[in-house]
Amino acid sequence: MGLYEKYVLPKLIDSACGQKPMRELRARYVPQATGDVLEIGIGSGHNLRHYGAGVRSLTGLDPAAELTGKARERAAALGLAVEMLGVSGEEIPADDARFDTLVCTWTLCTIPNVYAALREMRRVLKPGGRLIFIEHGRAPEPQVVRWQRRIEPVWKKIGGGCHLTRKADELIGDAGFELRTLDSGYQPGPRFAAFMTHGIAERPR
Repeated sequence: MGLYEKYVLPKLIDSACGQKPMRELRARYVPQATGDVLEIGIGSGHNLRHYGAGVRSLTGLDPAAELTGKARERAAALGLAVEMLGVSGEEIPADDARFDTLVCTWTLCTIPNVYAALREMRRVLKPGGRLIFIEHGRAPEPQVVRWQRRIEPVWKKIGGGCHLTRKADELIGDAGFELRTLDSGYQPGPRFAAFMTHGIAERPR
């Protein structure tokens, strides 16, 4: 790991993920999590303040120790008990059907093998359990997509592996989840990185 990845990138990610439009989407979705919750890509813990009384237990998964250290600090400040798993989503160390709710915010864009991760997410979610997701990705306009494809190789290098052209709702549906609610649209910012897709999916019973 280079100096950029260890010292600069975590600060950039923490700052970018704490912007007002993202805070508003977190406040809209994360409070709907209930029961035993697994957050995929907990990062620096921006979602923590939004979990409500309906959460019985909270587990956070993220391989980036430079970010999860900040998440631990935020959890302590909020008085939350959070179990941290320092691994990526492709192999989740949990039993089948362990969790009632999965939370995944701005994470599917960076997981190297997103297909394996979604299979694992479906495995550890109870039948009838919900996947709450907020992601950015491929825009609906061809001219924006062309720019996303041009920029993506450089963007992945400076953004910790972040892809601009993944389409979260298609990936989630293809992994065997049923989409219950779905919304999308641009948030403030450069259009190549500002198209958001968010909603709630369910593992079929």
